[in-house]
Amino acid sequence: MSTPIDAQRGRAAVETVIVLAGLLERLERRPGRIDADAHRTVVERLRRALAEPDLPADALEAVLGAHPAAAQLYENMNYAQAGLLRSPLDAAVAAERQARELLERVARGAGPR
Repeated sequence: MSTPIDAQRGRAAVETVIVLAGLLERLERRPGRIDADAHRTVVERLRRALAEPDLPADALEAVLGAHPAAAQLYENMNYAQAGLLRSPLDAAVAAERQARELLERVARGAGPR
């Protein structure tokens, strides 16, 4: 049974992730150059927020579904345990095929196209 304090922590964790995920999306979609230090700071804070144990799973899924940059960060954070769990399978297979073809061309001395 959850207590009011647990609910407050969960809500605060979700709100933090939403704000940071939205900020990261805006930074990554901004035309032109972005400040590397600002980007790094947002990514690090979002990484810590995504690792928060009070973050409800259903809210996490909703935020990751709405914010592709946050979803990619989350996937990278959990790659060792889950692989490319959020990436579409077709894209992953296509990337693997392209990498294999490139390696074969390099081995034959043809190099990249």
